[in-house]
Amino acid sequence: MAETQTTWLSQESFDRLSAELRDLETRGREEVAERIESARSEGDLRENGGYQAAREEQSKMEGRIVELTILLRDAQVGEGNVDTSKVGPGVVVTAEINGKEQKFLLGSRQAAADLDINVFPEAAPLGVAIMGASVGDERTYQAPNGKDMTVKIISLEALR
Repeated sequence: MAETQTTWLSQESFDRLSAELRDLETRGREEVAERIESARSEGDLRENGGYQAAREEQSKMEGRIVELTILLRDAQVGEGNVDTSKVGPGVVVTAEINGKEQKFLLGSRQAAADLDINVFPEAAPLGVAIMGASVGDERTYQAPNGKDMTVKIISLEALR
C-alpha cells in the first residue's frame, strides 16, 4: 500500500482547492455529461471526434477530482501552528544555495497560486535534503542536472 503524504496548504489554498473540487463534482460533471450525450446523439461513436474529445475531457476531470480529494483529505492546513525550529512543511526558509540567498516555502505547489513566494515540494531533491535541518545547518543534494548543490539554512519562519 502506498504511503500517505501530508501536504501543507495555507487556508486560502485549501479553500480555493475545495471550491475547485466542488465545482468539478457538480457543474463540471454535468457539463461533460451533456457534451457526451449531445455527441452521442450524432451517431456512430467510432468516428465521432466530439464524443471522443468529451470522453477524454471526462477522464481528465475525474483524475483531477481524485487528485484533489486525496490532496485535501491528507492536507495540513494553517499558518500559525507550524514548528519553525527546523525545516518542515509550511516553513518559509531563507537559505544560501551555492552562494546565492533564496527565500522559499517548503510545501505543495498547489499552494503557489495564492502566494508571492517560490514553493518547493518536500519530495523535491532540495526538500528532501533540508527536511529537519535547523538554522546554521549545511546540506548537499544533487540537482536534476546532476550537479551537487550546497545549501546553508539562514533563517526559518512561519508564513505570514
